[in-house]
Amino acid sequence: MWGNMANHRHNIDPRAGSAQPGNWTRRFRRDRDGGVAIEFAILAIPFFLLVFAIIETCVAFAAEQTLNYAVDKLGRQLRTGQITFNTGESTDITEQEFKTEFCKELSIMIACGKDVDTRLFIDLKSYASFGAMPTKVPRKAGTWGDLDTTGFTFNPGGSASINMFRAFYKWKVTADLVRPYITNIREDGSTPEYYLIVSTTAYRNEAYE
Repeated sequence: MWGNMANHRHNIDPRAGSAQPGNWTRRFRRDRDGGVAIEFAILAIPFFLLVFAIIETCVAFAAEQTLNYAVDKLGRQLRTGQITFNTGESTDITEQEFKTEFCKELSIMIACGKDVDTRLFIDLKSYASFGAMPTKVPRKAGTWGDLDTTGFTFNPGGSASINMFRAFYKWKVTADLVRPYITNIREDGSTPEYYLIVSTTAYRNEAYE
């Protein structure tokens, strides 16, 4: 019996090495050396674009929160009379001074550089009632009209007046390939290179006089 078993072991075909663990895995790895490089080259670009788009979305969301904070803070100062306009008081500031103060609140996330006038827009005015305030983003004529700034003014009311403070910022899109296609604000109908961030606050001034 022992002789037969020995003969049986010697009769095993040496080419049947695939039955041994490790041999087939080594051949598999060797055969896929070029395939891995090709797969990486194909998947790397969309993968990194997705990663960068996620990062940019998070950063843009943080920028939105920063804009909201700035609008709320300066709106509160206007409401309480800490900031006034054309009243003859020491708290009066000009439109440019107001914009400078506003930019200081945005500096952590949004740069107010030399192109600020083409990317940051402020609309501050008084209304007879809250119901008279606009509820939509102003756009130029057309299905995909750009932001219409022709009606924007800086004219905050005085004591006990009803006011609306709106801020618009064109956030530059770098890696997020989806965002430009879902926006309804476009320049001349073309695919935009920016994402429009909007923040609004409506309030009645306190009777600070």
